Amino acid sequence: QSSARITISEGSCPERITTITGSTDAVFRAVSMIAFKLEEDLGAGSDGVAAGRAPVTLRLVIPASQCGSLIGKAGAKIREIRESTGAQVQVAGDLLPNSTERAVTVSGVPDTIIQCVRQICAVILESPPKGATIPYHPGLSLGTLLLS
Repeated sequence: QSSARITISEGSCPERITTITGSTDAVFRAVSMIAFKLEEDLGAGSDGVAAGRAPVTLRLVIPASQCGSLIGKAGAKIREIRESTGAQVQVAGDLLPNSTERAVTVSGVPDTIIQCVRQICAVILESPPKGATIPYHPGLSLGTLLLS
């Protein structure tokens, strides 16, 4: 329905990567549909009692070389995104295992998440990644097993 191409990584690990490709409009239609579906699924467990809208959380995977542009000078850009969208946005300080990417966690109701992702994408498009990107591939590592 979104006209985007959506793939979900294989595996039986706790995390899987959903990749959305297509025109900007198609990608945002897909993100919107996913965010509303996640909210619907979160609300389904509340026995039909509406205790407010449950926040939806997405973790975006972004090349570390682009995270500086997203954060901005003294945190100005990320603060602007938080204030203008109402979403909670957190950029992880550490790289994801065996990659050059970092997680950006976005949380809120679907409307705020969609606007936040739109603004994050605009920043990312303005600042292409520098150097080679080693993508994050989720899976169980020895560290994960020891911490579980």
